[in-house]
Amino acid sequence: MDQVDLIWQNGELVAWEDAKVHVLTHGLHYGTGVFEGIRAYETEHGPAVFRLQDHLARLFKSAELYYMPIPFTPAELRQATHELIAQNGLSECYIRPIAFRGYGQLGLYPLDCPVEVVIAAYPWGAYLGEEGKRQGIRAKVSSWRRISPDSLIPHAKASGQYLNSVLAKVEASKAGYQEAILLDARGFVCEGSGENIYVVREGEVLTPPQTAGILDGINRKSIIQIARDLGYTVVERDLARAELYLADEVFMTGTAAELCPVREVDDHPIGGGEPGPITSELQRVFDDALHGRDPRYLDWLDIVKVPTKAA
Repeated sequence: MDQVDLIWQNGELVAWEDAKVHVLTHGLHYGTGVFEGIRAYETEHGPAVFRLQDHLARLFKSAELYYMPIPFTPAELRQATHELIAQNGLSECYIRPIAFRGYGQLGLYPLDCPVEVVIAAYPWGAYLGEEGKRQGIRAKVSSWRRISPDSLIPHAKASGQYLNSVLAKVEASKAGYQEAILLDARGFVCEGSGENIYVVREGEVLTPPQTAGILDGINRKSIIQIARDLGYTVVERDLARAELYLADEVFMTGTAAELCPVREVDDHPIGGGEPGPITSELQRVFDDALHGRDPRYLDWLDIVKVPTKAA
């Protein structure tokens, strides 16, 4: 991890090495926290945070679902994010806001523990590698199922829930694959360990619906809009596991991974075993949107005003 100078913690900018919590923090023991993954990109207008308002809205909704009143407003966290990027002198970065139950007591009842908020921003390249973005990755259907909506809340981006993804990711990595694909509780395709997933078949883009226990990805919404703007039919429906193997193309999206083609699933080559034409087109337009090169999507960008350094 590339360290920077400052982290925003509970309303103050503190040195990276001083951003600490107590070892008896409730969220450390039970995963009682919610978070977001956000990216800022270099554009001709300066650093631009991708869909910051949407990410913050989801953070607050996740917190509400887990009875965690965040002691700051979305506007305050937006301003804090801008200040953090500017003060660290970042032109591009990954941004991690997290709200969690802090030090108070260690019973399972969490409501007496204070809610703390931290925002970090630091350089981070493509999660699945630049080569993966260009040539596609190999994925494995995990033996671990995605958490079901009658046990936890898949629509919330909650800290403890990611143990599910950790198990799937480690299993896939130990087996020699770059990523895992999880099925939902019913056996239908759900998502990657940290990405939404899409199948291209006969010119249509297919993706699992909300009822499959997916996280409602911000990048997912963006790709669906871009695909429809380009004239493609997007269908949200249940996908059988075999449809991954029969697909013309498969790709994933997520803030960390951006848009990444999948060239192989369970040792079955997808299409020609390389990124397909629809995936490549969507990836190109998405990249243009992220970097402010496509005027249709400029309203997705939140420009950070970086002070001009004196000569």
